[in-house]
Amino acid sequence: MGLVSSQSSNQSSHCGLRPYDDKDKTKLAKTYTPEQLRAIEEGEAAIDLADLERQGRFRVDPYRLPYLDDLSTIQPVVDKRIREVGTIPENARWLDPEEQIDEVATWITQQQEDYYQNTPLSPNQTPSNSDAVGEPKPSRLDFMKFMEESTFMTGGGKRGSGVVAPALPKIPSMKGQYQSQADSDPRDPDGKYDRLRKQTGLSLDEILSLKMKKLVSHFVTNQTRLGKIQSFYVLAVAGDGNGRLGIGEGKALESGDAITKAYQAAIRNMRPIPRYEGRTIYGEVEGKVAASVVQLKGKPPGTSLSPFAITTCILTPTGFGLRCQHLIFEMARCAGIQDLAARVPRGRNKMNTVKATLEALLNQRIPDEIARGRGKKLVDVRKVYYGGNQRIPEQLETA
Repeated sequence: MGLVSSQSSNQSSHCGLRPYDDKDKTKLAKTYTPEQLRAIEEGEAAIDLADLERQGRFRVDPYRLPYLDDLSTIQPVVDKRIREVGTIPENARWLDPEEQIDEVATWITQQQEDYYQNTPLSPNQTPSNSDAVGEPKPSRLDFMKFMEESTFMTGGGKRGSGVVAPALPKIPSMKGQYQSQADSDPRDPDGKYDRLRKQTGLSLDEILSLKMKKLVSHFVTNQTRLGKIQSFYVLAVAGDGNGRLGIGEGKALESGDAITKAYQAAIRNMRPIPRYEGRTIYGEVEGKVAASVVQLKGKPPGTSLSPFAITTCILTPTGFGLRCQHLIFEMARCAGIQDLAARVPRGRNKMNTVKATLEALLNQRIPDEIARGRGKKLVDVRKVYYGGNQRIPEQLETA
C-alpha cells in the first residue's frame, strides 16, 4: 500500500506505521494534545504491520471514505457545523413590563444629562425649565436605535444594561403530572381502559383479571349510495367468574378494533347472575329471543369414581359439569357456573342463542322472591329447591 517501509516492518517500534522522530512529534504537538498523541501512538502500535502489508487494500467503490484525509480540518459538506458560543448568559431572563419602562426612562434621563453636559445653556435657561422653552429631547432615530440594540434581558444588550433583578428560579417541568393512570401504567400503554375505568368504577387490575371470550365474529355489509361498505362484527362475553356476566357487540372496519369495542361493551354491561350454592342456577329457566329458545336446568354436584376409588370403592364428588353447547359453555364459565344442563330445541342462530341464554340467567326465581310472593318465610319454601330435605345450606340459614 505504500504506507509501510521494510525498515519500519523489521523494527519493533511502538510508533506505529512509521517511527516518529523529534521533528514529527514537534509538528504533531502543534495540533494534538499530549493525551491525544499518546492515544495515536498506542493505536498505531496495535496494528500488525505484516498483516497490513499482506491484506491491506484501498476501497475503490463510490462509497469509500477519504482515509488519507486530514481529519483535523473541517469540511462544510460532510462535517457537522460547529455551534457558535452564545453571548447571552445562562441566568438571563426577560424583563417585566415595569422593568422595561424603568429601563427606557433611565435611558432618556441619561440622554438628557449627556446633552446638558455637552451643550452649554443660555443665561435664561436652567436644566429645570429647559423643557418649557423647547429644549430638544432624544430624537426618534435615537430611540429606534435604542430599541433595536436593547434586548430587555437580564445580562443582555450591547450596552450591558438590563441587569436590574436577579434571575428567576427555574420552574420544575410539569411533564407527567397530568398524565392519566392508563398512560403511566405499562400494562395499558394506549389508555384504552382509561374511559372504561371511569364508567364502571373498576380498577385496572380488576379489568385485566376478567374472563373475556369472543363468541361470534363475521363480516357484515352495509349498502349505501356510495356502494357496499364492509365491516367486521364481533359478539363477546365478559365475566368475573364470581356471578357477574355481560355481553357486548362491536363493529369496525378492522377486526382488532371490533374485538376491543365488544370487550369494552361486555364489561360495561356486566350484571349479577343468581347462583345456587355458587355453582349452578335455581331450578329450570327458559329464555327466548326471536326464533331461538334456550332451556337451562340446574344440576346437583354428582358423584363419580376417581382413580383412587378403584381400589377403595370410595365415591368422590366431582360435579355434574357443563353439558351444553360451546356458546352457553363459555357464558357459564365466565359467570362462574359449574353444573348446568342446556337445550336449544328451536332456532340455533348464534347471536340469538347468546342473548336468550343471558335472558334466561337473569330470569331466575330465587327463594327470597318465592317466599315474598307467597307471604311466607324462606324456611317454608325450602322444598321448592331441596326436594323436601329438612337440611338447608349454611348460606341460606344465615340469610
